[in-house]
Amino acid sequence: MEDFAQLGLIDALALSLAAMTGIVRDMTPDAKAMKKAAGAGYATATDLADWLVRELGLPFREAHTATGRIVAKAEEAGVELAKLPLAAMQAIEPRIGEGVRAVLSVADSVRSRTSQGGTAPANVRRQARRWVARLKREAKT
Repeated sequence: MEDFAQLGLIDALALSLAAMTGIVRDMTPDAKAMKKAAGAGYATATDLADWLVRELGLPFREAHTATGRIVAKAEEAGVELAKLPLAAMQAIEPRIGEGVRAVLSVADSVRSRTSQGGTAPANVRRQARRWVARLKREAKT
């Protein structure tokens, strides 16, 4: 019985992979729309909280609270975190300085992810080269 159940899962996985292959092959990415979507929803709030811990030495629970208040302020003003005036942030946490700007953009957030598997462009290029080389080797066999 178990073998038949596993076969059903394998068939479902194969069908899903075939569908995704077709979707990816036929799609045309819209870089401008993707960039806009990446910045929506205060995606860099975690970066802000991490910065408050790292740079100001706040305990994470306090950084989390301050970040939530700053995000609420940005939302109230109708701006993304990177566009919120420094004075508005300092009204919540007075020690925040101009250096916080280095972590508030999506591009900076992506660049900062340098750990194994992270999104830093150097990581992505390295993995892309690795996989292209592997695909070329496999195509020869």
